[in-house]
Amino acid sequence: MKIVFAGTPPFAAAALAALHGAHHQVELVLTQPDRPAGRGMKLCPSAVDEEAVRLGLVLAKPETLKGDAIQATLRTLRPDAMVVAAYGLILPQSVLDIPKYGCINIHGSLLPRWRGAAPVQRAIEAGDTETGIAIMQMNAGLDTGDVLLTRTISIAVDDTSGTLFEKLTAAATVAIVEALEKLPLLKAVAQPADGVTYARKINKAEARIDWNQPATVIERRMRAFDPTPGCESTLAGESLKIWRARLSAAPRDATMAPGTIAGLTSNRLTVQCADGALDLVTVQKPGGKRMAVADFLRGSTTQTGCRFV
Repeated sequence: MKIVFAGTPPFAAAALAALHGAHHQVELVLTQPDRPAGRGMKLCPSAVDEEAVRLGLVLAKPETLKGDAIQATLRTLRPDAMVVAAYGLILPQSVLDIPKYGCINIHGSLLPRWRGAAPVQRAIEAGDTETGIAIMQMNAGLDTGDVLLTRTISIAVDDTSGTLFEKLTAAATVAIVEALEKLPLLKAVAQPADGVTYARKINKAEARIDWNQPATVIERRMRAFDPTPGCESTLAGESLKIWRARLSAAPRDATMAPGTIAGLTSNRLTVQCADGALDLVTVQKPGGKRMAVADFLRGSTTQTGCRFV
């Protein structure tokens, strides 16, 4: 099948590689322009950019798809389908109408649950036990198009966004190849009106831990925000990233304010929450690497009664 591919992150790059490996004719790859990244904030190409170069595919990085030039290019190519995966740019109706079979989106949730920008993180944060991949026919709405194919993935109790992305990426590469092979025959199913939720974009302000929340909520958010942006709190004037914690067996101490260190040994640091406590597992100091809490406590002056804010 003759296709145009549009995507940006590693999730999309894996799908591009799978489609190329399945011998689809990738006429053009679209990705976002280079963005600043890393400590030096140097301009860096996207994962899809790098994959397209590796595969020797024609690549374009338009700032928008609303321009006459890029739309003229797409019309000239006359693709059978345009495959979109976490592209990050809006596709106007004039572009949606170009491919013979329309624009096909790879979405990281079981629609209509978690439409929007951060379906993987929000699924973990909400405590969902399963999610999946939806291959959908795009329309002008936000992930509102008819669904062509789905694959369900279980969410483990210790999954982070990083590990869940890996599972979804593996499922997506298989699902999109299958969908394109069967595309003329697949029945598009309208999304139900019930069960719609929106996965809003992650705001860095959400990374600040609110110890007044229940322990289960805080623990899920830590996993949801791993590997980015990470959750953080301040102890003794120093910001500390807290990557992993587990629910503590320690009973709720009503005399302690949330955020207070309720228990401390050579390898255990227990922090009071709204309705229980968390034993911190993995932390990171500014400029340092992730470390086990036992390594953090070695030589530390932290004491019971100190408080995270």
